Amino acid sequence: MEYRTKEEQVADFLREGIISGRLPRGARLKQQEIADELRTSITPVREALKLLEAEGYIESNSYRGATVVPFDVSASTEILKLRIMLETQLVESAARNLGSNEIAELREIANQFEAAANAGDSSAARGINYRFHRRIYDFAQLPQTLHFVQVLWARYPFDVINRVEGRAQRAAAEHAELLRNFIEGDAGGAMLTMRRHIESGWYEFRQCFDSARAAPAAQESETAEEKVPS
Repeated sequence: MEYRTKEEQVADFLREGIISGRLPRGARLKQQEIADELRTSITPVREALKLLEAEGYIESNSYRGATVVPFDVSASTEILKLRIMLETQLVESAARNLGSNEIAELREIANQFEAAANAGDSSAARGINYRFHRRIYDFAQLPQTLHFVQVLWARYPFDVINRVEGRAQRAAAEHAELLRNFIEGDAGGAMLTMRRHIESGWYEFRQCFDSARAAPAAQESETAEEKVPS
């Protein structure tokens, strides 16, 4: 297990909370509350917040303090392409580094995710999903690539994607396919599976997002037609 400083541990805790939706977009992050929850001092919390601000997860000002940034749907298509490029590289490297112990750890996390998905516990599933991807990328041993991926994750709508009906169950099946690739030592297959995994989540999100945005416009149109005298 790689060594992580206290501020890195706090940052990872908060990063998972933001990506999973446990810490909602726009939520204020209070240093003392975080320190109390993690039973640590203010100093690593303060440093973790600086790190997350640099990565784009939070923004801070003298009036409101630190708050979780909203995702930018207009930038998400570009982020999608960058995620595919970098995360498939991480998967390829991880596939070449995984031994039986690492695969067993990933299988356990994948099983936890599937159990949460089948139980309808979307909040737990979102957090476990973050840990599953993060551990794969830890095993890749490409820290600079992982850093850039974490920056991309800051503005990506994971918390919304994983609320799409049935998405968690479909993601569990995709995780299982990825594990099969790893077990078989198929780095190319793992790269393709990860690409499809990222794309499927994005396309399901866009369908729901576009439908939700179109609904009010259609309702306004119907209301306007009702007001036109015959």
